[in-house]
Amino acid sequence: MSAKLSACFFSHGFSCLSNSSYKNTVDKHKNVYMRVLFLPSRQFLPAYCKMRQRNLSSNHKRQRMSKPPERIPTSAELLPIRDEESEPENSFPNGVDVEPFVNHETSGKDDVNTVIDVENIAEQNSGTLSASAGDVESTSEQIINGLVLPSVTKALAINGEQLSSMQLEDLVGMIKNAERNILVLNQARVHALEDIHKVLDEKETLQGEINILEMRLAEADARIKVASQGKIHVEFLESQLEMLRNELTDRGELELYENQKKFSNEELLSTHDDHSLNKEVDSLRTENLALKNDIQALKSMISNVKNTDERMATLENECSFLGSSVKELESKLLVSQQDSPKSSTLKVEYQELWEKVENLQQLFDTATKQADQATLVLQQNQDLRKKVYKLEKSLEEVNVLKVSSDKMQQSNELIQKKIKLLEERLQKSDQEIYSFVQLYQESLEAFQDTLNSLKEESKKRTSDALVDDMPREFWSRLLLTIDGWVLEKKISNSDAKLLRELVWKKDRCIRDAHIACKEKNEREVISTFLRLASSQASPGLYIVHIAAEMAPVAKVGGLGDVVTGLGKTLQKKGHLVEIILPKYDCMQYDGIYDLRALDVTVESYFDGKLFQNKIWVGTVEGLPVYFIEPHHPNKFFWRGQYYGEHDDFKRFSFFSRAALEFLLQAGKKPDIIHCHDWQTAFVAPLYWDLYAPKGLNSARICFTCHNFEYQGTASASELASCGLDAQELNRPDRMQDNTAHDSVNPVKGAIVFSNIVTTVSPTYAQEVRTAEGGKGLHSTLNSHSRKFMGILNGIDTDAWNPATDNFLKVQYSANDMQGKAENKAATRRNLGLSSADDQRPLVGCITRLVPQKGVHLIKHAIYRTLEMGGQFVLLGSSPVLHIQREFEGIANQFQNHEHIRLILKYDESLSHAIYAASDMFIIPSIFEPCGLTQAKA
Repeated sequence: MSAKLSACFFSHGFSCLSNSSYKNTVDKHKNVYMRVLFLPSRQFLPAYCKMRQRNLSSNHKRQRMSKPPERIPTSAELLPIRDEESEPENSFPNGVDVEPFVNHETSGKDDVNTVIDVENIAEQNSGTLSASAGDVESTSEQIINGLVLPSVTKALAINGEQLSSMQLEDLVGMIKNAERNILVLNQARVHALEDIHKVLDEKETLQGEINILEMRLAEADARIKVASQGKIHVEFLESQLEMLRNELTDRGELELYENQKKFSNEELLSTHDDHSLNKEVDSLRTENLALKNDIQALKSMISNVKNTDERMATLENECSFLGSSVKELESKLLVSQQDSPKSSTLKVEYQELWEKVENLQQLFDTATKQADQATLVLQQNQDLRKKVYKLEKSLEEVNVLKVSSDKMQQSNELIQKKIKLLEERLQKSDQEIYSFVQLYQESLEAFQDTLNSLKEESKKRTSDALVDDMPREFWSRLLLTIDGWVLEKKISNSDAKLLRELVWKKDRCIRDAHIACKEKNEREVISTFLRLASSQASPGLYIVHIAAEMAPVAKVGGLGDVVTGLGKTLQKKGHLVEIILPKYDCMQYDGIYDLRALDVTVESYFDGKLFQNKIWVGTVEGLPVYFIEPHHPNKFFWRGQYYGEHDDFKRFSFFSRAALEFLLQAGKKPDIIHCHDWQTAFVAPLYWDLYAPKGLNSARICFTCHNFEYQGTASASELASCGLDAQELNRPDRMQDNTAHDSVNPVKGAIVFSNIVTTVSPTYAQEVRTAEGGKGLHSTLNSHSRKFMGILNGIDTDAWNPATDNFLKVQYSANDMQGKAENKAATRRNLGLSSADDQRPLVGCITRLVPQKGVHLIKHAIYRTLEMGGQFVLLGSSPVLHIQREFEGIANQFQNHEHIRLILKYDESLSHAIYAASDMFIIPSIFEPCGLTQAKA
């Protein structure tokens, strides 16, 4: 186990990292060690681990020595990593026992304070090469005891009490043994520095010897000059001898003979001397040639030694100069072959020079070997530095991981606390929900009892003369006619009430009277109807919806569907239902039947003045509808769109008051006034503060919020425009917004002033009572929880049944799906999409383009569908200007595309066709209070 860990520590820079919490605990000791993340920071590393590479000669970096480097001395071998049991804790291989080097209190300072300057260490090493290895080991032992051991103890303390004392000693021992190996390498580096200094000293010695050789060569040059002068003197003597010979010829033969004999002896002696001199010169020449070869070899050796340092180059130049000097000496010796015997001394000097050259060669061989050793040690030091650098990087990464793990642990603790709080809140909410469910069940039971009693009374009051063979449009037009007579003051309110009751009951007599009076004038019709008046009670409830939307004539979202579908259902159940809408200029007028203007105007108060309103009547889906057209200079409902104007608060507060004014002046006595969303939420405070005191007090107010995301808040001063007391209503218990106290919230006002408040599903009713879902109104809803409930929305199954839908080209059902393919082909042709591939899927999307509906996902779906080989159709518009413009840009991009089509408006007939033609339908809403789209699809 020690061998494995030692290899891991040394080869991977102590990076023995493993998250032991994800492994089995089969080997206890193995997991304990792997769990210890001993990666000290830079401040705990020894100084020699941070040394930079010494700046050696550039020649060292280009070429290595020709001779193979010798082995590092055995003293530099790495120590094996042994267990702590084999040696004491504070002892080294040399047996030195040292004290801590750094105080424990200073071990946590910054990295800058613990980094030792590399240049200073290099100077200290060069100046103290004779220092013993024990001092270095002592210093490293002090660093270990002062820096490494405290950091190890601190790292182990982080892991708690999981490690025993024996395991701690094992780990510390292995770390110390690894540090000893690094110390041995450092000692090898010191020895290499010593060898380099020896080489430099020997180089200086050689330089001195070369200087001596240069001096001796200069002396040899001087002697050669003397020899040349002697040769000139000999030539002069020979000329004198020739002159003497000529004179002797004249003196006589005897003298000539004697002189010749004498001269012959002298010449013989001179010849013998010249012969010996020639032999000496030849031997000297041979020796000089050998010396030249040796000098050339010395030159090559010096060129090899050149790589050890830049100053070796100077020695090579000097040796080259010595070679040239020897050549000159050789040439001079050739000239001085017949020189005097003094040249014999030159031979001795050259022999001495040869011996010195041999010594120089030996010295250079030694220097070469030492340089090879130094190069090898430096290479090993460089590898060690690389390993240390990798270790530092791994230490930094582990420190980052450690910090991130600490942060993650803290976040986990916070999450656990939040989970506990959420669990407590869930328990409380469960208790509250249970109590609310009980209250809701009780209220439903009471409501069911009331409804049953009303049904029984209705059955008792219904006469046998009721008929059901006339369409709903007939009875709606009859009611509108009666209301028109009342507004035009042609009948009294009491007579109108009796006539409405007859219509409400669908009495056969009033139907027959209407049919009989077709050819009569209006006065005769009114007289006939008044005779039919009776005092019979109403069989059901009189319900008036005041809303900003109604499908299919003025639809933006699900609100229009609910108003129409709920009205039709209530009408089927025998209740009298009427709808009041603004008269938009952008309505689908072809969906309104018998639209006409009444010959009467209704004046309503706004901004301190009275403004006239024209009243239009017509039937939509068999329901009687009143359209209010304000004659206001700002043209409130002549803007080309339903919502999204800068003065929406004023537009709909004006409409809410005009609607109540119409009910008051028409003498209507509804049982329920049902207002929807913030646009008509003003009805509740207006009704109780202004119109109930005026006599319009028969009704109870029901407010339905279809989406609490939209609350219509505005400055409190704008509330005074419709006649409400802004100072009185801008209070926390009335209309004051819960987040901005200088603003009023129409939805909050409707919650406070209504008799009952509903939303579109029971689940959504619970969501909006929380801070996340209530959008600031959760406290208000909780304080009025007894009158707040959720009733699940539904769709008009008659309107959205593909077997009876008149908007479809071909009707179909679940049992006969052939018509769906024909509708898909017809929709493709109508929108100009490609019909080449019948199997290409068609993806549909019908929605309001607002952030809640996930417009960013809709954009992504358009391009993604195109990538995957499908077709995409979007139908819808946005009240948000920048979203509308963004989708207009996309529509222009795909204007003539064969697979993409965007219709940025609402078209009721086209929506039915898209539902019937689509193979897939996307609804990427961020949240949905109920969601009618999926029910239709």
